[in-house]
Amino acid sequence: MAYYMVQAAYTAEAIAAMVKKPEDRAAAIVPVVEKLGGKLEGLWFCFGEYDIVGISQMPDNVSAAAFAFAVSQSGKLRSVKTTPLMTSGEAMKAMKKAGGVGYRAPGA
Repeated sequence: MAYYMVQAAYTAEAIAAMVKKPEDRAAAIVPVVEKLGGKLEGLWFCFGEYDIVGISQMPDNVSAAAFAFAVSQSGKLRSVKTTPLMTSGEAMKAMKKAGGVGYRAPGA
């Protein structure tokens, strides 16, 4: 399975609701990820442009996109960003493969 990082920013309304009644968002997210055939590796609240970041394993891009669509349609998120991740081993394979394709840089 492939790894994905999902970053999301809540609406002010959603933040106000969680402040009024705190809840474990992982408990709401795990069943959705699992129903799509994935596994939530971890979930963190954070400072900055996004309020929450999650790392999950998903079977494919379609499942990862389905997750993004499912959480986005609630209307409680200002933005959602999904980033496919590679392991170090996958990156090494990609670098080796790139070395043999013969790309010519502009002006070379």
